[in-house]
Amino acid sequence: MLKVCYIITKLELGGAQKLALYTAEHLDKTKFGNFIITGKGGILDKEASEKFRLLQLDSFVREVSPVKDLKALFQIYKILKREKPDVVHTHSSKAGILGRIAAKLAGIKTIIHTIHGYGFNETQKWYVKYVYVYIEKFCNLITDKLIAVSKEDIKKGLRYKLAKEIKFILIRAGIDTEFYKNYTPDVNFRESMIRHCGQRVAQARHCGLDPQSQKSFIVSTIGPFKPQKNLKDFIKAAGMVADKIDNVFFLIAGDGEQRPELESLIASLNLKDKVILLGWRKDIADILYASDIFVMTSLWEGLPCTILEAMCCSKPVIANAVDGVQEIIEEGKTGFKVKPYDFPYTAEKIIYLLKNERIMLEMGKSAKESIGKEFDINYAVKQQEDLYIALSK
Repeated sequence: MLKVCYIITKLELGGAQKLALYTAEHLDKTKFGNFIITGKGGILDKEASEKFRLLQLDSFVREVSPVKDLKALFQIYKILKREKPDVVHTHSSKAGILGRIAAKLAGIKTIIHTIHGYGFNETQKWYVKYVYVYIEKFCNLITDKLIAVSKEDIKKGLRYKLAKEIKFILIRAGIDTEFYKNYTPDVNFRESMIRHCGQRVAQARHCGLDPQSQKSFIVSTIGPFKPQKNLKDFIKAAGMVADKIDNVFFLIAGDGEQRPELESLIASLNLKDKVILLGWRKDIADILYASDIFVMTSLWEGLPCTILEAMCCSKPVIANAVDGVQEIIEEGKTGFKVKPYDFPYTAEKIIYLLKNERIMLEMGKSAKESIGKEFDINYAVKQQEDLYIALSK
């Protein structure tokens, strides 16, 4: 039996976390055993601790902290030296750096890293960007296989000469496609959400607006409140749409460090009755089925699971054309791709779809049909199992 150690910085509601935890839970129990090393404070900590051996470190944090990072490196090394896993599989940038170095120092035979987008991007200052590029190059030297969730990540890795092509393998960051495609949504969820939003409008306007008196629309997005997700552009686009279409509401599922900034922006644009911050949610399927359009304004991504989930729920997607996003949206057929920071164009496309409901529904249907086996998480688990066995021989 092969012993696999997964290392991930924080168990929040993100694509990397979902993939790591789902894989760990669904590995063939007759062939694999596993445990997880992670930091503390993630929304999934309690749930994960009930299913896995979870080794949590106070020093393992997402922010760059030389003292904590060195401490985390030493602690991870000690755990790996004691546990002696056959395979160490890291997810996310910080875990990928500290985890791989610790694994090499501990003499682990097989080291794998999944790239969920790189730690460097075009929005950074050039010198900051190249620090991350060279750190990535170094870590890749001690890595046996790099799992890319998108073809774009492989192309980018080769463009920056991060590793030789033979070291990359494409395994999509999948989702449970059958669950989302065949999900039976709560029939009252959309109505209750619209009524809640309508009541906020009525309070703001001191009137008795009935949201059912005219056609209402919901535009949603999902993600942690951090710079990568660029949610300020989602809110700015919402403001432009709200100026043109009255009965449309915007839902943001998630939370995080930027909440005060986002709340301030919402207030300054007089959108308190239009943009609803839902907080962390686990009823994602209900939120997506209740929505008319899904929007993502991220500045970089690997392969965003939320877009795949939205498409499986028959929703057209309007998203920034970054990394793996470019591979899953077919322009004008399943959604629209937007240049980063061009929130006026995002707003334009939202308005276009809301004013052309037939086209919106047709695009949603095409989106659902476009997500096949390649994006199924159970297929991804099987691919990872095969990889673990092949590299451990």
